[in-house]
Amino acid sequence: MATYVLLPGAASDAWYWHRVIPLLRARGHDVLAPDLPCEDDSAGFPDYADTVVRAIGGRDRLILVAQSLAGFTAPLVCERIPVELLVLVAAMVPSPGESAGDWWSNTGQVGAYRELAERHGLSTEEFDVKAVFFHDVPPEVTREAFNRRELDQSATPLADPWPLTKWPDVPTEFLLCRQDRLFPAEFMRELVKSRLGIVPDELNSGHLSALSHPAELVERLEKYRTSHGVD
Repeated sequence: MATYVLLPGAASDAWYWHRVIPLLRARGHDVLAPDLPCEDDSAGFPDYADTVVRAIGGRDRLILVAQSLAGFTAPLVCERIPVELLVLVAAMVPSPGESAGDWWSNTGQVGAYRELAERHGLSTEEFDVKAVFFHDVPPEVTREAFNRRELDQSATPLADPWPLTKWPDVPTEFLLCRQDRLFPAEFMRELVKSRLGIVPDELNSGHLSALSHPAELVERLEKYRTSHGVD
């Protein structure tokens, strides 16, 4: 039995994974989805990693799954405890010393997003959350998401340089979401190749694949688990 540890993106919590968790548990796995201290202005990414490590406790055979902004947190966890496999899903990939706030312009995401927005007729002046994130999420799930209390993402962790000097020595898979409007596919293919030196796998999904395509996401996670021999 593996232990899946699922980390949400910015201004998000364990609910993001609520369609994935029962599918993984039905396959016999232990699953954790710790809430990160996204609203705590005193917490930086090392504190986010502390939260994850505490939630894991003494569990082993760990598969760490990081969504979006959690790409900054997950490698810090890998430096603190043994992790068998790291899976990045539509995730930010930091460079040593780079802050999450600078990542957007450093990587070229700003221009890539503007080009995609113009192609899809999206406003580049006002950020339309539903159009960017929920375009392929089922209507009932979208309604539930917007009926929940909106979380705030503290800017504190976004300002600090990423503290690692290199990517951790942990097997890493990247799952790119082909219909992602925040991180356009062409942009992410180049970023993953240049920063991780790997070719990303691809899922026909928008940015929030755990909400829009949970079964397909679980199939990919299980494929990675078996290919890396994590029992």
